[in-house]
Amino acid sequence: MKIGILTGGGDCPGLNAVIRAIYKRSAPHGHELLGFMNGWRGLIQDITMPLDSEHVRGLLHMGGTILRSSGDNPFHTDDGPQRVLETAERHGLDALVVIGGEGTMMGAARMWDEHGLPVVGVPKTIDNDLPGTDVTFGFNTALSVATEAIDRLHTTAESHNRVIICEVMGRTAGWIAAWAGIAGGANAFLIPERPTPIEDVADLLRARAERGRGFSVVVVGEGWDPLSRGNLFDGYREIQETDVYGYPRYGGVAHVAARALEELTGFETRVVILGHIQRGGVPTPADRVLASRFGVRAADLVHAGEFGRMVAARGEVIRSVPITDALGEVRTVPEEMFSLLDTFSG
Repeated sequence: MKIGILTGGGDCPGLNAVIRAIYKRSAPHGHELLGFMNGWRGLIQDITMPLDSEHVRGLLHMGGTILRSSGDNPFHTDDGPQRVLETAERHGLDALVVIGGEGTMMGAARMWDEHGLPVVGVPKTIDNDLPGTDVTFGFNTALSVATEAIDRLHTTAESHNRVIICEVMGRTAGWIAAWAGIAGGANAFLIPERPTPIEDVADLLRARAERGRGFSVVVVGEGWDPLSRGNLFDGYREIQETDVYGYPRYGGVAHVAARALEELTGFETRVVILGHIQRGGVPTPADRVLASRFGVRAADLVHAGEFGRMVAARGEVIRSVPITDALGEVRTVPEEMFSLLDTFSG
């Protein structure tokens, strides 16, 4: 068989480990691998690279993706699907492994359902919010980076009796903020799933100061929607930028929160935005293993001719589910976890 591979959407640690695992599992069967560059754009524009033993050597610990990535999708243009099919036919593809998040999987699901392209999906996102799987690779690495940052911020915040707000990624789900905040001992949590007035955080910080805690670390997910009982954030969403695909461009909500907290409390407040640091660098051992297991299962699905499926972690088992499962409701931090965050607030 001739198997194509692409990595779409935002990069995350572990992508190269998936590519390596697919090769390791497929090569003994005599299958040939072909990489498509820059996500779906590689199929739309026919940009490829070989994936043989030389090209996959040493990939396990490498961050990023040797295939590069983009947010392009076949359905962004009217002729996109046809161009993808023409490229697949030109190269004699028998299968395409699509590694990506919700947008990338949407393209794969539609290409399978509407055009019969034989696809297998591998879910990834540091946000850990993709439905259909209990966890995605990349999350553990981002969590480790964010936790270490919060650990470090505690010492400098305490040294100067400051409030420091650490902004982490998480557009619609606060998994990184919640888990890193708990692991790093944050004093307050602001996540997209839970509307929290900034006045409540100000009350918490003042209460800490009254107990002799003149410093605090607040963790905020980038998708937190600023909320104030005193209308401190009026007009915030109206000035938010969008990217080339029309999606909100996140990043910077911590500055908005910091100004409000200084106004409400008078406490000196600083901001640290981790941004793409969470997506870069080497994957943790946990992410290397999960990515490798996903890659092996994806290769097995291709070998068995089971298309229109996505690999998924269900408990300790790697299973396959319909690729359309990735298009369901976003996995968010459940409400029952809010009481846990409250326990460690303050």
